[in-house]
Amino acid sequence: MIVMSTRRWVLTGIGIAFLMTLPLLLPNFWLVNIFGRALVYGIVALSLTFLAHYGGFVSLAQTMIAGVAGYSVAMMAPTAIPLGDVALPYALAIPLAVLAASFAGAVVGLIAVNTREIYLLMITLALAVGFSLFAQSNITWFNGYEGIRNVVGPEIFGRPFRTPLVFYYTALIVAVLLYLLVLYVVRTPFGLVLQAIRDSDRRTAAIGFHVGLHRVASFALAGFIAGWGGVLITFYNIGITPSSIGLWATVGVLIMAVIGGLGHPLGAFIGALIFAMMDTFASSIIGHDRFNTLIGLVFLAIVLLSPDGVWGMGGRLVAALGWRRRNKTAVSGDTR
Repeated sequence: MIVMSTRRWVLTGIGIAFLMTLPLLLPNFWLVNIFGRALVYGIVALSLTFLAHYGGFVSLAQTMIAGVAGYSVAMMAPTAIPLGDVALPYALAIPLAVLAASFAGAVVGLIAVNTREIYLLMITLALAVGFSLFAQSNITWFNGYEGIRNVVGPEIFGRPFRTPLVFYYTALIVAVLLYLLVLYVVRTPFGLVLQAIRDSDRRTAAIGFHVGLHRVASFALAGFIAGWGGVLITFYNIGITPSSIGLWATVGVLIMAVIGGLGHPLGAFIGALIFAMMDTFASSIIGHDRFNTLIGLVFLAIVLLSPDGVWGMGGRLVAALGWRRRNKTAVSGDTR
Protein backbone atom coordinates (compact mmCIF):
# COMPACT_ATOMS: atom_id res chain seq x y z
CA MET A 1 0.00 0.00 0.00
CA ILE A 2 2.83 2.38 0.93
CA VAL A 3 4.71 1.56 -2.28
CA MET A 4 1.63 2.19 -4.40
CA SER A 5 0.98 5.49 -2.62
CA THR A 6 4.59 6.62 -3.04
CA ARG A 7 4.55 5.65 -6.71
CA ARG A 8 1.36 7.62 -7.24
CA TRP A 9 2.83 10.72 -5.62
CA VAL A 10 5.99 10.39 -7.72
CA LEU A 11 3.90 10.17 -10.90
CA THR A 12 1.88 13.19 -9.77
CA GLY A 13 5.09 15.15 -9.24
CA ILE A 14 6.38 14.16 -12.68
CA GLY A 15 3.08 15.24 -14.25
CA ILE A 16 3.16 18.62 -12.52
CA ALA A 17 6.79 19.14 -13.55
CA PHE A 18 5.87 18.36 -17.16
CA LEU A 19 3.02 20.88 -17.07
CA MET A 20 5.36 23.48 -15.60
CA THR A 21 7.70 23.09 -18.58
CA LEU A 22 4.99 23.37 -21.25
CA PRO A 23 5.57 27.11 -21.83
CA LEU A 24 9.06 26.17 -23.06
CA LEU A 25 7.62 23.72 -25.59
CA LEU A 26 4.35 25.20 -26.85
CA PRO A 27 3.22 28.49 -28.40
CA ASN A 28 0.93 30.86 -26.50
CA PHE A 29 -2.14 29.67 -28.39
CA TRP A 30 -1.79 26.18 -26.93
CA LEU A 31 -0.99 27.51 -23.46
CA VAL A 32 -4.07 29.71 -23.23
CA ASN A 33 -6.73 28.19 -25.47
CA ILE A 34 -6.01 24.50 -24.95
CA PHE A 35 -4.18 23.74 -21.70
CA GLY A 36 -5.14 26.91 -19.83
CA ARG A 37 -8.76 26.52 -20.84
CA ALA A 38 -8.70 22.84 -19.89
CA LEU A 39 -7.35 23.72 -16.44
CA VAL A 40 -9.99 26.33 -15.58
CA TYR A 41 -12.94 24.33 -16.88
CA GLY A 42 -11.41 21.20 -15.39
CA ILE A 43 -11.65 22.83 -11.96
CA VAL A 44 -15.43 23.07 -12.31
CA ALA A 45 -15.54 19.48 -13.56
CA LEU A 46 -13.40 18.52 -10.55
CA SER A 47 -16.11 19.78 -8.20
CA LEU A 48 -18.63 17.55 -9.99
CA THR A 49 -16.25 14.56 -9.89
CA PHE A 50 -15.67 15.06 -6.17
CA LEU A 51 -19.38 14.90 -5.44
CA ALA A 52 -20.03 12.02 -7.84
CA HIS A 53 -17.14 9.75 -6.92
CA TYR A 54 -16.78 10.34 -3.20
CA GLY A 55 -20.32 11.41 -2.34
CA GLY A 56 -22.29 9.25 -4.73
CA PHE A 57 -24.44 12.03 -6.19
CA VAL A 58 -24.12 13.83 -9.52
CA SER A 59 -24.91 17.54 -9.32
CA LEU A 60 -25.72 19.55 -12.43
CA ALA A 61 -25.61 22.79 -10.45
CA GLN A 62 -21.81 23.15 -10.48
CA THR A 63 -21.80 25.47 -13.49
CA MET A 64 -24.42 27.60 -11.75
CA ILE A 65 -22.23 27.76 -8.62
CA ALA A 66 -19.24 28.71 -10.76
CA GLY A 67 -21.48 31.37 -12.30
CA VAL A 68 -22.27 32.75 -8.85
CA ALA A 69 -18.54 33.27 -8.31
CA GLY A 70 -18.12 34.66 -11.82
CA TYR A 71 -20.91 37.18 -11.49
CA SER A 72 -19.78 38.11 -7.97
CA VAL A 73 -16.23 38.92 -9.04
CA ALA A 74 -17.56 40.72 -12.14
CA MET A 75 -19.91 42.92 -10.13
CA MET A 76 -17.07 43.88 -7.78
CA ALA A 77 -14.31 44.17 -10.39
CA PRO A 78 -12.78 47.67 -10.61
CA THR A 79 -12.47 47.38 -14.42
CA ALA A 80 -15.94 45.97 -15.18
CA ILE A 81 -18.27 47.41 -17.82
CA PRO A 82 -20.78 48.41 -16.58
CA LEU A 83 -19.10 49.24 -13.30
CA GLY A 84 -20.91 47.85 -10.26
CA ASP A 85 -22.09 49.84 -7.27
CA VAL A 86 -19.36 48.29 -5.11
CA ALA A 87 -15.99 48.29 -6.88
CA LEU A 88 -13.30 46.49 -4.90
CA PRO A 89 -9.70 45.56 -5.61
CA TYR A 90 -9.34 42.09 -7.10
CA ALA A 91 -7.52 40.99 -3.95
CA LEU A 92 -10.82 41.39 -2.08
CA ALA A 93 -13.23 40.59 -4.91
CA ILE A 94 -11.78 37.14 -5.63
CA PRO A 95 -12.02 35.65 -2.09
CA LEU A 96 -15.49 37.18 -1.64
CA ALA A 97 -16.61 35.59 -4.92
CA VAL A 98 -15.28 32.18 -3.83
CA LEU A 99 -17.03 32.63 -0.49
CA ALA A 100 -20.29 33.38 -2.33
CA ALA A 101 -19.86 30.20 -4.38
CA SER A 102 -19.24 28.15 -1.23
CA PHE A 103 -22.42 29.56 0.29
CA ALA A 104 -24.33 28.83 -2.93
CA GLY A 105 -23.03 25.26 -2.83
CA ALA A 106 -24.29 24.87 0.74
CA VAL A 107 -27.70 26.23 -0.29
CA VAL A 108 -27.89 23.74 -3.16
CA GLY A 109 -26.95 21.01 -0.70
CA LEU A 110 -29.73 22.06 1.67
CA ILE A 111 -32.26 22.00 -1.17
CA ALA A 112 -31.11 18.65 -2.56
CA VAL A 113 -30.13 16.94 0.70
CA ASN A 114 -33.01 14.44 0.65
CA THR A 115 -33.00 13.72 -3.09
CA ARG A 116 -31.32 10.82 -4.89
CA GLU A 117 -30.32 9.79 -8.43
CA ILE A 118 -32.66 11.15 -11.12
CA TYR A 119 -34.43 13.45 -8.65
CA LEU A 120 -31.10 14.98 -7.64
CA LEU A 121 -30.18 15.46 -11.30
CA MET A 122 -33.49 17.15 -12.06
CA ILE A 123 -33.52 19.49 -9.09
CA THR A 124 -29.91 20.62 -9.63
CA LEU A 125 -30.56 21.05 -13.36
CA ALA A 126 -33.63 23.15 -12.55
CA LEU A 127 -31.55 25.34 -10.25
CA ALA A 128 -28.87 25.78 -12.93
CA VAL A 129 -31.32 26.71 -15.69
CA GLY A 130 -33.31 28.93 -13.33
CA PHE A 131 -30.25 30.92 -12.33
CA SER A 132 -29.23 31.39 -15.97
CA LEU A 133 -32.69 32.69 -16.89
CA PHE A 134 -32.71 34.94 -13.84
CA ALA A 135 -29.35 36.42 -14.83
CA GLN A 136 -30.62 36.96 -18.39
CA SER A 137 -33.72 38.83 -17.22
CA ASN A 138 -32.06 40.87 -14.48
CA ILE A 139 -30.67 44.20 -15.69
CA THR A 140 -29.85 45.84 -12.37
CA TRP A 141 -27.36 43.30 -11.08
CA PHE A 142 -26.33 41.16 -14.04
CA ASN A 143 -26.84 43.54 -17.01
CA GLY A 144 -29.23 41.10 -18.64
CA TYR A 145 -28.35 39.29 -21.85
CA GLU A 146 -25.18 41.33 -22.47
CA GLY A 147 -23.65 40.37 -19.15
CA ILE A 148 -20.65 42.10 -17.59
CA ARG A 149 -17.55 42.74 -19.70
CA ASN A 150 -13.92 43.81 -19.28
CA VAL A 151 -13.26 41.65 -16.21
CA VAL A 152 -9.56 41.37 -16.96
CA GLY A 153 -8.27 40.05 -13.64
CA PRO A 154 -5.55 41.39 -11.37
CA GLU A 155 -1.97 42.22 -12.20
CA ILE A 156 0.47 39.63 -10.85
CA PHE A 157 4.06 40.78 -10.27
CA GLY A 158 3.27 43.84 -12.35
CA ARG A 159 2.09 41.85 -15.37
CA PRO A 160 -1.52 41.73 -16.64
CA PHE A 161 -3.43 38.57 -15.81
CA ARG A 162 -4.22 37.99 -19.48
CA THR A 163 -0.51 37.59 -20.26
CA PRO A 164 -0.27 33.96 -21.47
CA LEU A 165 2.40 32.89 -18.97
CA VAL A 166 0.65 34.60 -16.03
CA PHE A 167 -2.73 33.09 -16.91
CA TYR A 168 -1.36 29.60 -17.54
CA TYR A 169 0.75 29.36 -14.40
CA THR A 170 -1.99 30.84 -12.22
CA ALA A 171 -4.53 28.36 -13.58
CA LEU A 172 -2.04 25.51 -13.14
CA ILE A 173 -1.20 26.43 -9.53
CA VAL A 174 -4.86 26.80 -8.56
CA ALA A 175 -5.80 23.53 -10.29
CA VAL A 176 -2.97 21.61 -8.60
CA LEU A 177 -3.79 23.02 -5.16
CA LEU A 178 -7.48 22.11 -5.52
CA TYR A 179 -6.59 18.65 -6.83
CA LEU A 180 -4.34 18.08 -3.82
CA LEU A 181 -7.07 19.46 -1.56
CA VAL A 182 -9.49 16.81 -2.86
CA LEU A 183 -6.91 14.05 -2.35
CA TYR A 184 -6.34 15.28 1.21
CA VAL A 185 -10.00 15.71 2.13
CA VAL A 186 -11.03 12.22 1.02
CA ARG A 187 -8.48 10.75 3.45
CA THR A 188 -9.67 12.79 6.43
CA PRO A 189 -12.42 11.54 8.78
CA PHE A 190 -14.88 13.78 6.92
CA GLY A 191 -13.95 12.25 3.57
CA LEU A 192 -14.13 8.71 4.91
CA VAL A 193 -17.58 9.36 6.38
CA LEU A 194 -18.67 10.85 3.06
CA GLN A 195 -17.60 7.69 1.25
CA ALA A 196 -19.39 5.58 3.86
CA ILE A 197 -22.54 7.60 3.17
CA ARG A 198 -22.07 6.91 -0.53
CA ASP A 199 -21.92 3.17 0.15
CA SER A 200 -24.80 3.08 2.64
CA ASP A 201 -26.33 6.16 4.22
CA ARG A 202 -28.51 4.07 6.55
CA ARG A 203 -25.56 2.22 8.05
CA THR A 204 -23.64 5.46 8.43
CA ALA A 205 -26.56 7.10 10.21
CA ALA A 206 -26.99 4.00 12.40
CA ILE A 207 -23.46 4.38 13.83
CA GLY A 208 -24.12 7.99 14.79
CA PHE A 209 -23.06 10.24 11.91
CA HIS A 210 -25.26 13.09 10.68
CA VAL A 211 -25.78 12.17 7.03
CA GLY A 212 -27.52 15.38 6.00
CA LEU A 213 -24.87 17.63 7.55
CA HIS A 214 -22.07 15.79 5.78
CA ARG A 215 -23.89 16.06 2.46
CA VAL A 216 -24.43 19.80 2.83
CA ALA A 217 -20.77 20.24 3.82
CA SER A 218 -19.66 18.30 0.75
CA PHE A 219 -21.75 20.56 -1.48
CA ALA A 220 -20.18 23.60 0.21
CA LEU A 221 -16.69 22.23 -0.44
CA ALA A 222 -17.61 21.46 -4.05
CA GLY A 223 -18.92 25.04 -4.28
CA PHE A 224 -15.55 26.30 -3.02
CA ILE A 225 -13.80 24.35 -5.78
CA ALA A 226 -16.26 25.42 -8.48
CA GLY A 227 -15.97 29.02 -7.27
CA TRP A 228 -12.29 29.17 -8.14
CA GLY A 229 -13.10 27.72 -11.54
CA GLY A 230 -15.84 30.31 -12.05
CA VAL A 231 -13.49 33.19 -11.21
CA LEU A 232 -10.78 31.95 -13.58
CA ILE A 233 -13.27 31.25 -16.36
CA THR A 234 -14.58 34.81 -16.03
CA PHE A 235 -11.03 36.15 -16.37
CA TYR A 236 -10.41 33.82 -19.32
CA ASN A 237 -13.54 35.04 -21.13
CA ILE A 238 -12.90 38.65 -19.99
CA GLY A 239 -16.45 38.76 -18.62
CA ILE A 240 -19.54 36.67 -18.05
CA THR A 241 -22.94 36.35 -19.74
CA PRO A 242 -26.01 34.21 -19.02
CA SER A 243 -25.16 31.96 -21.96
CA SER A 244 -21.81 31.08 -20.38
CA ILE A 245 -23.65 29.46 -17.46
CA GLY A 246 -26.66 28.20 -19.41
CA LEU A 247 -27.85 24.72 -20.28
CA TRP A 248 -25.12 23.93 -22.80
CA ALA A 249 -22.38 25.05 -20.40
CA THR A 250 -23.92 22.85 -17.70
CA VAL A 251 -24.04 19.84 -20.01
CA GLY A 252 -20.52 20.61 -21.22
CA VAL A 253 -19.06 20.28 -17.72
CA LEU A 254 -20.91 16.98 -17.26
CA ILE A 255 -19.51 15.72 -20.58
CA MET A 256 -15.98 16.68 -19.49
CA ALA A 257 -16.31 14.78 -16.23
CA VAL A 258 -17.82 11.67 -17.83
CA ILE A 259 -15.40 11.53 -20.76
CA GLY A 260 -12.40 11.92 -18.47
CA GLY A 261 -13.78 9.49 -15.90
CA LEU A 262 -15.72 10.02 -12.69
CA GLY A 263 -13.58 7.46 -10.87
CA HIS A 264 -10.63 9.76 -10.15
CA PRO A 265 -10.14 13.54 -9.75
CA LEU A 266 -7.65 13.60 -12.64
CA GLY A 267 -10.45 12.49 -14.96
CA ALA A 268 -11.97 15.98 -14.75
CA PHE A 269 -8.87 17.57 -16.28
CA ILE A 270 -8.40 14.80 -18.85
CA GLY A 271 -11.99 15.26 -20.02
CA ALA A 272 -11.63 19.05 -20.08
CA LEU A 273 -8.47 18.76 -22.21
CA ILE A 274 -10.20 16.43 -24.69
CA PHE A 275 -13.22 18.73 -24.83
CA ALA A 276 -11.06 21.84 -25.36
CA MET A 277 -9.12 20.22 -28.19
CA MET A 278 -12.27 18.97 -29.89
CA ASP A 279 -14.00 22.32 -29.51
CA THR A 280 -10.98 24.15 -30.90
CA PHE A 281 -10.07 21.94 -33.84
CA ALA A 282 -13.02 19.69 -34.65
CA SER A 283 -15.53 22.53 -34.75
CA SER A 284 -13.37 24.40 -37.27
CA ILE A 285 -13.20 21.29 -39.48
CA ILE A 286 -16.79 20.04 -39.39
CA GLY A 287 -18.44 23.36 -38.50
CA HIS A 288 -19.60 24.63 -35.12
CA ASP A 289 -23.21 23.71 -35.89
CA ARG A 290 -22.25 20.04 -36.09
CA PHE A 291 -19.91 20.05 -33.08
CA ASN A 292 -22.74 19.20 -30.71
CA THR A 293 -23.46 16.08 -32.76
CA LEU A 294 -19.79 15.08 -32.71
CA ILE A 295 -19.33 15.55 -28.97
CA GLY A 296 -22.62 13.72 -28.39
CA LEU A 297 -21.35 10.72 -30.38
CA VAL A 298 -18.06 10.74 -28.47
CA PHE A 299 -19.96 10.93 -25.18
CA LEU A 300 -22.20 8.02 -26.22
CA ALA A 301 -19.20 5.93 -27.29
CA ILE A 302 -17.41 6.54 -23.98
CA VAL A 303 -20.50 5.65 -21.96
CA LEU A 304 -21.02 2.41 -23.92
CA LEU A 305 -17.42 1.26 -24.29
CA SER A 306 -15.85 2.62 -21.10
CA PRO A 307 -18.34 3.85 -18.49
CA ASP A 308 -15.45 4.93 -16.25
CA GLY A 309 -14.09 7.20 -18.97
CA VAL A 310 -10.64 7.65 -20.44
CA TRP A 311 -9.07 7.36 -16.98
CA GLY A 312 -10.63 3.93 -16.45
CA MET A 313 -9.70 2.86 -19.98
CA GLY A 314 -6.10 3.82 -19.34
CA GLY A 315 -6.10 1.96 -16.02
CA ARG A 316 -7.35 -1.22 -17.67
CA LEU A 317 -4.78 -0.88 -20.45
CA VAL A 318 -1.93 -0.52 -17.93
CA ALA A 319 -3.24 -3.47 -15.94
CA ALA A 320 -3.50 -5.60 -19.09
CA LEU A 321 0.06 -4.74 -20.14
CA GLY A 322 1.30 -5.55 -16.65
CA TRP A 323 -0.53 -8.88 -16.70
CA ARG A 324 0.98 -9.79 -20.07
CA ARG A 325 4.43 -8.85 -18.85
CA ARG A 326 4.06 -11.02 -15.74
CA ASN A 327 2.76 -13.83 -17.92
CA LYS A 328 5.80 -13.66 -20.19
CA THR A 329 8.09 -13.60 -17.19
CA ALA A 330 6.37 -16.67 -15.72
CA VAL A 331 6.61 -18.53 -19.03
CA SER A 332 10.30 -17.69 -19.34
CA GLY A 333 10.87 -18.96 -15.81
CA ASP A 334 9.08 -22.22 -16.55
CA THR A 335 11.18 -22.71 -19.70
CA ARG A 336 14.34 -22.38 -17.74
